[in-house]
Amino acid sequence: MKIGVIGLGIIGTIYARNYAAAGVLSGAWNRTPQPSAPQWRETPEAVTADADVVQIVVSDPPAVEAVLRRIAPVLGPGKIVVQSSTIDPASSTKFAALVARRDARYLEAPFTGSKPAAESKKTVFYLGGDAALMAVVEPLLAIISEHRLVIGTTEQAAALKLAMNLNIAVQIQGTCEALTLARRSGISDEVFFSVFGTNMGCSPLSKLKEPKLRAGDFSPQFSVKHMLKDMRLVSGISGCEGFPGLATLRNRLAEAEANGYGDEDYIALIKLLR
Repeated sequence: MKIGVIGLGIIGTIYARNYAAAGVLSGAWNRTPQPSAPQWRETPEAVTADADVVQIVVSDPPAVEAVLRRIAPVLGPGKIVVQSSTIDPASSTKFAALVARRDARYLEAPFTGSKPAAESKKTVFYLGGDAALMAVVEPLLAIISEHRLVIGTTEQAAALKLAMNLNIAVQIQGTCEALTLARRSGISDEVFFSVFGTNMGCSPLSKLKEPKLRAGDFSPQFSVKHMLKDMRLVSGISGCEGFPGLATLRNRLAEAEANGYGDEDYIALIKLLR
């Protein structure tokens, strides 16, 4: 089977390169042209026509819908859409129906893991949809990931990805506040992180972000603007509107974006504490 990648951001570009190295990439396309990308195609329709599987890795539900409406005429029996953007459950329902109307198949497959994880093929996919379809795409997703976890329906996979992002956003806000408290108390970063490393609150996430926080390196592994988009999506899910931590995070991320930090890593939240 051959796979095409639509969306060549930080992660989509890495996926396309890894698929190309494995000899299974049939095409790649991005709204902003990237002719140097492996197997570059001029249109998403061309990517879809040449592929058995099309993986969509774009920014938000409107971007996914725009792609699907463009490629819909090229979809049909035998075509598979793997939707790997972070979207809300309602959009997942809508997009699955759109693909089904073209007699193609749809799998929800959001992922966890930022740029370093993608580069080392440690991505973890949350799969939602038909179990038989998961088995069909398993050999392809195994090329770029460490785990493929079966979650349930397409809606549940989308919801779980947002739940995971809400959790890591809360963690980073807490870490930024704790580090700022320590710095204001005259405690060196060396002491703070050496103690933090022995504390139960330490996590793989804090280990990942430690060198960036210590160096003041805000190059994006996961940008402020994308985390803000995800928190807004969570706020639109019934029953989540009143979450207090979510409301605070959404406001802080919006403030960071307004201050010009939108394209920086979301650890840029610490800048708001200065």
